[in-house]
Amino acid sequence: MSYLDYQATTPLAPEALDAMLPWLRDQHGNPHSPHRDGRRAKAAVEVARAQVLDALVGKPAQARSVDTTGLEPAVTAIIERIDGEIAARRDHGVDAGRLFFTGGATEAANWAIAGTWRRLRATRPKIVTIATEHACVLDTVAALAREGAEVVVLPVDRAGFVDRDAAAAAIDGRTALVAAMLVNNEIGTIQPIEALGRLAAAAGALLFCDAVQGWGRIGVPLWACDLVSVSAHKVYGPKGIGALWVRHGCEPAPLLHGGGQEGGLRSGTLSPALCAGFGTAARLLASDRGGDVEALWQVARERLRGPDWLLNGDRSHRYRGNLNVRRNGLDVSRLMSECRDIAFSAGSACASGSGRASHVLRAIGLSEAEARSSIRLGWGRYTTEAELGEAIDRLASAADRQ
Repeated sequence: MSYLDYQATTPLAPEALDAMLPWLRDQHGNPHSPHRDGRRAKAAVEVARAQVLDALVGKPAQARSVDTTGLEPAVTAIIERIDGEIAARRDHGVDAGRLFFTGGATEAANWAIAGTWRRLRATRPKIVTIATEHACVLDTVAALAREGAEVVVLPVDRAGFVDRDAAAAAIDGRTALVAAMLVNNEIGTIQPIEALGRLAAAAGALLFCDAVQGWGRIGVPLWACDLVSVSAHKVYGPKGIGALWVRHGCEPAPLLHGGGQEGGLRSGTLSPALCAGFGTAARLLASDRGGDVEALWQVARERLRGPDWLLNGDRSHRYRGNLNVRRNGLDVSRLMSECRDIAFSAGSACASGSGRASHVLRAIGLSEAEARSSIRLGWGRYTTEAELGEAIDRLASAADRQ
């Protein structure tokens, strides 16, 4: 199998699996219990939190203080090292927010959007977002519209960039939240998050950034954001866990109610195994930004370019581990059937089986037929040039036979 669907999910890093196994096989303590096994599990969770925050912020990360009484010396040393960094980060003004673990990026986005709007709706009933956002954003704002939210969905141009004039007009004193994706999951376009952050701040609104496809690939402009969602399985970690970074003072109202395990704002027992895998995957990002995507991009573009293959999205200001192209008259279902041992996407994996053409491709002006004749290829850390070239040659040959 040639795997070219890195936007849908990434392979689990062996190092992340190794970090998870002890907690799946030998350890079963609840990280929210006060006994020794619980504190050991809690320590693993807090180490993982520090690793994810470190990778997101790009500076030494911080974790909350943990009671180390009765823990093994090695674990105690790790916690004490992290605690020692807390004061240094606070003294230098780096500790701008907190990181909350969630069940995934979809939960994080729902919490950020719904929780912020419900907290501010009395004086700021408006939410502003973009037509090419992920379904977890667009469906959430649609649900809130049924609760009375004023929703503005900004248009994009043919390259997928937001209309800045429309954004400036829409983001005003009635706006609670602006929701924008850093890197589009279907066409790779990089949105001007910094500019949107400035517009939001000037209006007294908050900016939520869906950084799922950008984190670990390009820099996340944290300074311009108030809430940021990330996902483990998009950065070579396990599925079933994500995180929401929240700037101090911008905490959304709780979405899940119960024990309030995550800082009193998010309820539910955390999995030390998932946290450990997420933390290790995040730590690896510091030395590996996802493979030599530029070289792989050149391989792909040499084989799939006009006049037969047309690029969807911008040619330059995009993440180059994503290639979305179309070919007039291409039967994508037939292509997938004839190339079953190549994993690729007909648009967004999240819309598979819906029967609808990609809303992103339609938003950039493609017709229904053009959207349905498009494919998305994605690569990363474990993709080789030889594998990519061979797979694309097979896809192109199969398309030629049509």
